[in-house]
Amino acid sequence: MEQHHNHNHNHNHNHNHNHSHAIASINKAFITGILLNAAFVVAEFTAGMISGSMSLLSDAGHNLSDIASLILAMLAFRLAKIPPTAKYTYGYKKSTVLVPLLNAIILLVAVGLIIAESIHKLRDPQPVSGGLIIWVAGIGVVINAVTAWLFIKDKEKDLNIKGAYLHMAADALVSAGVVVSGIIIMITGWWIIDPLIGLVVAAVIIYSTWGLLRSSLRLSLDGVPSNVDYNEVTSAIMSDKNVRSVHHMHIWAISTTETAMTAHIVISQTGSMSDVKERLKNVLGSLGIGHVTLEFETDGEKCGDKNNGCAE
Repeated sequence: MEQHHNHNHNHNHNHNHNHSHAIASINKAFITGILLNAAFVVAEFTAGMISGSMSLLSDAGHNLSDIASLILAMLAFRLAKIPPTAKYTYGYKKSTVLVPLLNAIILLVAVGLIIAESIHKLRDPQPVSGGLIIWVAGIGVVINAVTAWLFIKDKEKDLNIKGAYLHMAADALVSAGVVVSGIIIMITGWWIIDPLIGLVVAAVIIYSTWGLLRSSLRLSLDGVPSNVDYNEVTSAIMSDKNVRSVHHMHIWAISTTETAMTAHIVISQTGSMSDVKERLKNVLGSLGIGHVTLEFETDGEKCGDKNNGCAE
């Protein structure tokens, strides 16, 4: 018995150790990414201002929004670890949902500014230096690719980490596009390419942000997370031999990684409530719902609200 106890203790100790190690590595990835991108934005913005290049300025704006998104994602990641209190019974887990929403809004504002300036430059193309654009954006490709690589192994664990990864990967592509524009300007001397690339960058940002905006908005409104299928959950509950019906079912996200649900379950008289409960919690756990609260009723019982038509 004593041996068994120690084994469990060691297992938990290792689990906690690995878990805190993973958190430390994600934290390090965020901090490294923020510092790398901050240094680059300063350089790119300066180069953009000196050369009057719209593609460099729009890329700098894009990378600046990355720093904001990385800082916000790191903040959400840290806040999610704060334990619950009497006032915030879920802790601050919901911040992991609100942060990507804020992030998406900031990005779309940045895009608006880039589009306005690029259209202005289209009407009145200014001379820009292709060589400078190639150099600065080339460094951007490397920095964004390295930052994306920092998040690659943890990206499926959390919406914020995935957001950071997608962001960086998209940026590496955008910077590559800016390099190409620099090469074209150098060869042809067509300055109008510069604001055109500014507009393309803006389109890429809108496209990559839309999904983030949609999923974070859905979770903010306590919608069913995209990795959970409402109908699949219903049929999983109904497939239990002692379950007669299910109603008042609600599924929502506590954070970007944790899902909760509540439901009223009508069970047949013969079923043992604790057995059914255990079976259902296991099934729901396998569907990605970790926080389950079930209220059980038997066939003849009234569920309290006559007006509501219990088996709705």
